[in-house]
Amino acid sequence: MDLSKYQKEARKSALYRKLGEDFIYPTLGLAGEAGEVVENVKKFVRDDRRKLSKKRRDALKTEMGDLLWYLANLAAEFKIDLNDIAENNLKKLASRRKRGKIQGDGDNR
Repeated sequence: MDLSKYQKEARKSALYRKLGEDFIYPTLGLAGEAGEVVENVKKFVRDDRRKLSKKRRDALKTEMGDLLWYLANLAAEFKIDLNDIAENNLKKLASRRKRGKIQGDGDNR
């Protein structure tokens, strides 16, 4: 699926107050959903002994989808297209790989 299309469709279901001028709600949602993803990975390690069941995979897919929804709406609040985010990230990583800087610390390496 095209990320710009996803973002437009996700925006149709965004019903929070001050839509278009509130970055706080999607930011908090993004953090919460990231926690849900982390919680499922913890249970994958602790309870599932690193054997991926269909149930855990489906739970992860659902939580990652929620995470994507909040990211799409946070980006929309700042008028940033998800395709631009993805393309920018891949360019950054390609540059780091080319320069041998994939590993290490800091954003500007």
